[in-house]
Amino acid sequence: MNAPKRIFALSIASAIIATACAVPPAAPPPAAEATRPADPVGKIEGQAEQVAAAAVMTAMPPKPGGSAARAIELAKKYAGVTLNVTWEAGLQSQDPLLFSAPEFERLTGVKINVIETPFTELFSKAVADHQAGGGAYDVLNFAPTWLADLADGGVLEPLDAYIEQHMDKNDLSDLHSTYAKYQQWKGKTFGLWDDGDVFVMYYRRDWFEDAKNKEDFKAKYNRDLAPPKTWQEWDEVCSFFTERGKANNEYGCAIQRTAGNTYLWFYEQFRSNGGRFFDADMKAAINSDIGVKTLTDMVNANKHMPPGIEKWGFVEVLQAWMDGKLGMIITWPPIGRWSEGYGLESKQLEWVPKTKVAGKVGYAVSPGGHSELAVGFMLGVSSNSKNKEAAYAFIQWLTSPEISGQRVKIPFALRDPYRMSHFNDPEYAKLWPNAAEYLKVLQEGAATGLADLGIPGAREYEEALDRAITAAYAGTDPKAALDKAAEEWNAITERIGVESQKAAYEDWQKRLGANAYP
Repeated sequence: MNAPKRIFALSIASAIIATACAVPPAAPPPAAEATRPADPVGKIEGQAEQVAAAAVMTAMPPKPGGSAARAIELAKKYAGVTLNVTWEAGLQSQDPLLFSAPEFERLTGVKINVIETPFTELFSKAVADHQAGGGAYDVLNFAPTWLADLADGGVLEPLDAYIEQHMDKNDLSDLHSTYAKYQQWKGKTFGLWDDGDVFVMYYRRDWFEDAKNKEDFKAKYNRDLAPPKTWQEWDEVCSFFTERGKANNEYGCAIQRTAGNTYLWFYEQFRSNGGRFFDADMKAAINSDIGVKTLTDMVNANKHMPPGIEKWGFVEVLQAWMDGKLGMIITWPPIGRWSEGYGLESKQLEWVPKTKVAGKVGYAVSPGGHSELAVGFMLGVSSNSKNKEAAYAFIQWLTSPEISGQRVKIPFALRDPYRMSHFNDPEYAKLWPNAAEYLKVLQEGAATGLADLGIPGAREYEEALDRAITAAYAGTDPKAALDKAAEEWNAITERIGVESQKAAYEDWQKRLGANAYP
């Protein structure tokens, strides 16, 4: 799971370039040294066939009159045209390169030129092209929190007229209501949702069901051992498992703490604790008593995690989890699939460590009952495109129920369920033994999840907060760190304009409702 500097979550594909990172002594060997299992999915009856079926690189026939069929007919008018499409470089881009682009060309005659772009540059290159008078891009991939800046900057084309004329309106109700809230800015639609990123709490079901663990936990805490529903319970369960297992290099929990995306876990815990980003006067409130308590708790929680956790990123957590060394983690959806070995036989996932936890994993929303809707992706049309209608046809086809339903099942595509038809897909529910439970938790996470702050300047706010959290992990007093970040937030607000930011913040809260603050 940011431009111009990375401020969003490392998107899972960043793992490809991160496998050489140094891993603390408590961690298993780096992923670059991990060996791929000879047949990681064949051990589960029928799963290899399910993986193969899901990854068939031919689009299923579209429903007559549906959005996919309408998009195909619309695009045929532009046969021979080439669309330039930005996509995050690495694993994410395997979807358009191997499936979406060649299929759309086969069906319509429109060629798709996939421009692989580092996540850190997706925003800056789109803005730079527009400011230069552009036309280099037709379709833009962007994170939802960039929507306000891109729309206000004139980078994105409004899509409402295209939707009204070409989309099957039933598809709008198929989109999960939470994700539907993101698509508009100031009353206009500027993007179509394309990725249901939401944090999931993964836990070792076998550790929680162990009779001795249950007995000893009950004796110590006078309650049953169960997946934690509060952050205090998280700390207690994590501490319990760490005390029992650290001699064997086993720890109760781990959450990535490395600089660049650690703000996401603060966003989640802070708001579950009752925190608000700004007060009524649009002054930063991240350094409130709730904010200081949240960051202090996060710092203290690190002592129950593996040594050196402050430098752990996505890959380090993945390695330790797949090696069976952790009792709980909170991270993005793909780990749920990979834990069961789903898709690990594909060449694109050779770097993922062999799983030792298949059949042992449970899923839940984060403690506090609200998971962070961490990053995600949307698709939009560049306002400078010379082929706007063709570009719109492509993104309507991509995000239609039929095509998106296939894409979320391609093991290496990294697009996660976001439509009701995805969550209720009987074929997806068969991909591994407890896939139906996984889908249920993703749906619950979307319904009760907390959206990343999405107002102008969001990138800068996140950078400042991330620096503060990282400083606290390194020893800076949490209050002092947050006070500094709050000063930076106030400076950002004043530079953009207090009144305009207040209006944008109020609009964000109104649109997102309980997904802004529970």
